[in-house]
Amino acid sequence: MKIVCVIPARAESSRFFEKPLAEICGKPMIQWVYSHCKEVESFSNVFVATDSEKIKAICESFGAEVIMTSSEHDTATERLYEVSTRVEADLYVMVNGDEPLLTKESIIQCIPENIAEGELYVSNLMTDFSNPVEVVDATNLKIVTDAHDRCLFISRSPIPYPKGNMDYVYHKFVGVGAFNRKALEFYHRTPRGPIEKIEENDSFRFIENNVPIYYYNCHCKSLSVDTRKDIEGVEQYLKSHD
Repeated sequence: MKIVCVIPARAESSRFFEKPLAEICGKPMIQWVYSHCKEVESFSNVFVATDSEKIKAICESFGAEVIMTSSEHDTATERLYEVSTRVEADLYVMVNGDEPLLTKESIIQCIPENIAEGELYVSNLMTDFSNPVEVVDATNLKIVTDAHDRCLFISRSPIPYPKGNMDYVYHKFVGVGAFNRKALEFYHRTPRGPIEKIEENDSFRFIENNVPIYYYNCHCKSLSVDTRKDIEGVEQYLKSHD
């Protein structure tokens, strides 16, 4: 099975302009992500997909292979779809450029042993919340799965609601997903549904249309960078584990 890794990196983030280039311990954040992805032996290639010439130049300066993509994409998954029309592969693994702590041991957990012919395959990673404050933070996506790892629902609200008891470990989204070409084509041609619009989460493109998404708990340390303040926590973690 040919597997390629794609790191979407756009400059025009509404909350954090040129976020992929934010410096973390002397290196741009996207270089940390790229280095971890390059450690995955099963990846045939690792690409950065961007619409920014500045991001392209900096990524190429540390040896990354870059694919220039449209600036019209609303989502990282749509950018990944564009890459899939230009690079042939059996599986496309998307690693968000704002996850500098993810290691290869975590990334590979979304890769299946095989994919049935004709199947739409989508999987993602999640991990346990370690801080209760994060559970009520709307920037963190909460994941609920069934006994077979299939996603039941995703929300920015704390779900499930602890009416009966508090004996539950909440799970949060980790920025790694795997898609075959058939799933990306489905995503591209399917319009946004009402839940996707209200939650602003494009995983509902599949869930609302009864296409299974699997979430695997990688039990990893995930500190995604959404604001400049988040960089402080990432740097503290890296320095304490150096």
